[in-house]
Amino acid sequence: MDIPLLFAAAFAGFIYGITPGPGVLAVLGIGADRGRRSATAFLAGHLAGDVLWSTLALVSLVGVTTVGSLVFDLLGGVSGIYLFWLGWRAVRVQRSAAGDAITVTARRPFLHGLAFGLTNPKAYPVAVATLTALLSAKAGLLTWAMLPTLVGVTCIGGISAYLILIGLVGAAAVRQAYRRHEILITRASGVMFIGFACHAILHAVPGLMAARRA
Repeated sequence: MDIPLLFAAAFAGFIYGITPGPGVLAVLGIGADRGRRSATAFLAGHLAGDVLWSTLALVSLVGVTTVGSLVFDLLGGVSGIYLFWLGWRAVRVQRSAAGDAITVTARRPFLHGLAFGLTNPKAYPVAVATLTALLSAKAGLLTWAMLPTLVGVTCIGGISAYLILIGLVGAAAVRQAYRRHEILITRASGVMFIGFACHAILHAVPGLMAARRA
């Protein structure tokens, strides 16, 4: 098993879990409103969605890799463009006129997190794009036999991100600080996404150019 590949998969899971988005905002609101225990229950439920979407994303990546490098290069290029679009939107984000604080009501945080994670329509494309960007350099090593291990280390990366979030939530000061610097944090995440996009595109272009010349 290639150790750098495992680290890349774990890092992809970490980025997928820690990047500011609806789930992060929700857990910050729940933690500030109901405490760290409720936030932990929410993330435990949300983890089911992360496992599902990450597994489907990895199945897609391994599948296209076994079909041929050209298909993976095409997926890498599309994923890079998608990540760049997400990053560009984040970099250009503006605070809404309302500027209201987030209010999250979760009487059953575990079930709320479960539903939240399983029904997020953006989860699968973001998982595919993130994993493609970070695993593109090792695309030739991906096999079906590695799938369970890749799913496992990706989940470990996501859980690591969740542990950091759990350590931060539960204090109103954290939620207030996040809201105060929300634009800056979102834009910084956008720059990071653009970096991943460039990485994915740079790895995809040589294969696509070679296929075009053939």
